[in-house]
Amino acid sequence: MASSDTPAGPDAGAPEPPPDGAHGLRALVRASEVGFVLLASLIGVFAGLCVLAMGWMTQTLHELIFRIPAGQHLSVTPDIAPTLTLLGPILGGLAFGIASWLIFRKRSQPVDPIEANALHGGRMSLTDSLIVAVQTAVSSGVGASVGLEAGYTQAASGFASRIGMLFHLRRADLRLLVGCAAGGAIGAAFDAPLTGAFYAFELILGSYSIAAFVPVMAATFTATVTRRMLDPSLMAATPPVVAGVGAADLPSLILLGIFCGLAGIAVMRGATLIEAGFRRSGVPVFLRPAIGGLGVGALALFSPAVFSAGHGAVHMYLAVEQSLPQIALLLLAKALASSVSIGSGFRGGLFFASLLLGVLAGRLFACGLAFLPWGHTADPTLYALVGMSALAVSIVGGPMTMTLLALEMTSDLKLTLAVLGAAGAASLVTRRLFGFSFATWRFHLRGENIRSAHDIGWLRELTVGSLMRLEVPQVEADLEVAEARRKYPPGSTNYLVAVEADGSYAGMVPPALLYQDEPPATVRALLRDAERMLLPGTTIRDALALFDEAESETVAVVADRESRRLIGILSEAHAIRRYGEEVSRRNRELTGE
Repeated sequence: MASSDTPAGPDAGAPEPPPDGAHGLRALVRASEVGFVLLASLIGVFAGLCVLAMGWMTQTLHELIFRIPAGQHLSVTPDIAPTLTLLGPILGGLAFGIASWLIFRKRSQPVDPIEANALHGGRMSLTDSLIVAVQTAVSSGVGASVGLEAGYTQAASGFASRIGMLFHLRRADLRLLVGCAAGGAIGAAFDAPLTGAFYAFELILGSYSIAAFVPVMAATFTATVTRRMLDPSLMAATPPVVAGVGAADLPSLILLGIFCGLAGIAVMRGATLIEAGFRRSGVPVFLRPAIGGLGVGALALFSPAVFSAGHGAVHMYLAVEQSLPQIALLLLAKALASSVSIGSGFRGGLFFASLLLGVLAGRLFACGLAFLPWGHTADPTLYALVGMSALAVSIVGGPMTMTLLALEMTSDLKLTLAVLGAAGAASLVTRRLFGFSFATWRFHLRGENIRSAHDIGWLRELTVGSLMRLEVPQVEADLEVAEARRKYPPGSTNYLVAVEADGSYAGMVPPALLYQDEPPATVRALLRDAERMLLPGTTIRDALALFDEAESETVAVVADRESRRLIGILSEAHAIRRYGEEVSRRNRELTGE
């Protein structure tokens, strides 16, 4: 049966049904695994094109605003004119702030792929997604210290969601297609298809399944191949050379993972504090990016590495030696620039920034080991690579994603144990001391209880209104008990609801109390749970919690708390049974059974 799901967002009208000639294609995609894999492959091609288009747009802005040579990375370009270094982010931030304010003053904030899969069954607004992609490219283009990955995944996922809705895909299939798009975008961005695949599994889908493996890998494969074919310079990158990992390195690499976990928490907290400071300052929303641009420009006078995503700086600092003070200052400058950029309202993510921060943190840690009494000699490139993955795990999440990124960058599987150990340590520290990635932390600040992309949206859609029984055995609260006994003899009902003369809810009446030895004159004296009510929009999770609190098997449903008009009844047994049925159905969809 075709789903009635519609995309989230202001342009979220129900998609038009496909024309008659498209029904065969739609049936192929819905009913055939091969058809779905082919669709995922096409989505991967589009994801690769998104990466190329946004990269071109950002590079063009860098060349126009900062007058850098064609093809040169902004973050590794020395001797940028100080005037351009300051005015580029300031004026660019002002233009960005005004344009964003005009666009979103009457639009709701866009839904990203993680939120879409967690709450909306993969439904996203294509228009909002394209706006976010342009905003991200412009933010990075004017020098803000943000990554492009948010725009890559948003544009690709928004397109995939729209295509999936045109085909009326089932909820689980639509979520999977969104994951394919996001994974393809990341795979193309880093020329790392396995990294992209596990980004989809860990961060967008929230789980790995055999049924999802082939579509996701097909998407990341075609996305990566698309970018390689259209951007041959990608193949010219020289992978970093790393010395072997000795047994003596493993304990210190685990400590590096712990250090990176703490550093990641500090960066996330810092961005939140700066954002809160801007909100309390009273500065108009459209002026905040300009102020943030001033901060980034001032920091860029120290080093251009704080500019933009820092993709070029990652490769440079993997290979270039620096003194300990230089590395420490650059680490602080990049962390502050990223926090100021996010906090002031520029659009983008911290994926790319976390990689550069991790490289610098790893080099800083390696330099620090030389000052220990036993004088441990560490390979700075090894520690930089491991730190890159570990700090990215702390901020972005996805231990396997970041481990595979390091392995695909170096083509050296001998690093597996070292990177996995540090990534695991960083993940454990972050989860125990903080409990969120940067994306889920921002959801938490908005009041959304999202810890991952696991599909919890169906729990919100399974409401009391869809579960309650409309036929309710009821009596007036002032009815005499003797009359109530005549209307409801023993065994005729398991529950009884009392109402006032105007039909409003008065309380529950346990039927057994009607037949006690010395009953009161009226039913009112027998009322229980007069203030415990459910509303039609209450989720099943909140309803089950109320059952536990009330220690009652049935709870009345009212239209609203003001009128207390009785409209139905819900039993705990029925709610639990429907919840179990829904869980079983979702599990069958995920496993493809």
